[in-house]
Amino acid sequence: MIQTFLDSWALFHQSYLAGWLISFLLSLVGVLVVARDQIFIGAAVSQASTFGIALMMWATAILHLDHFSWFRPDLLFSGMAVIFSIVAAFVTGGGGEMGRESHEAITGWVFLVSASLSILIVSHSPHGLEEIHRLLSSSIIGATLVDVWVFGLLTVFTTFFLLLFRQKILLFALDRPMAVAIGMSLKSWNAVISVGLGLAVGLSIRTSGMLFTFGCLVLPALIAKNLCRKVRSMFIVSPAVGVGTAILGFSLANHYDYPPGQLTVALYCLGLVVAWTVRGFRETS
Repeated sequence: MIQTFLDSWALFHQSYLAGWLISFLLSLVGVLVVARDQIFIGAAVSQASTFGIALMMWATAILHLDHFSWFRPDLLFSGMAVIFSIVAAFVTGGGGEMGRESHEAITGWVFLVSASLSILIVSHSPHGLEEIHRLLSSSIIGATLVDVWVFGLLTVFTTFFLLLFRQKILLFALDRPMAVAIGMSLKSWNAVISVGLGLAVGLSIRTSGMLFTFGCLVLPALIAKNLCRKVRSMFIVSPAVGVGTAILGFSLANHYDYPPGQLTVALYCLGLVVAWTVRGFRETS
């Protein structure tokens, strides 16, 4: 199996590297999502990102943007994905209020309106509908060297940011009254976290699809939550689980000819069952 994987390296190494960097990046960001018990926000933000791409496809077809020399589809699609992800993260994360509705209700609304409209607006475009189905089903094969560099830089920046502001980030996620007491602006920090989450999810969606993106965002962090006693430790365990499982998943997928994104997410789910079992034994002993 290892030799088969190494033989495929020359052809798919960019996809492998991009996938592993995405898993590391999202598993770091996902610790904050899981620590705040806002797991469904990941699904809503991912779906909103898909809606942004669908809307850009619709605008391209209606306005014939592809006839202009300045038109760069990949750049514009990624930009719309990031913008819609950031807006969704800001609204669902508490940066915006809609009457007296709970954040859960707002999150559900964002997810459902994005899921329905992303299909409706491209339903009469075979190419657009195929692209949306690809994003929903996840396919990381086809990542480019630019993707590797983008996610590499974003991963390094996110890691240093978390290390530099780890105390304030933990207070924001776990103890908001204390954060306010020491003078932290919750609105400002919510905006920062929302931008980071939206940027990571929006760029990942375009490269790896919704399933792999959402899986990497929440499952490694959930595994870490069940294995760790402190949130600080989750920032180490979560990316280790995320990348380690992704490497195993990509290797098995190449050997048995399975889609790498789906197989990796399935392994994450299996790992979470194991983590639940370990936690159960630990609590009863």
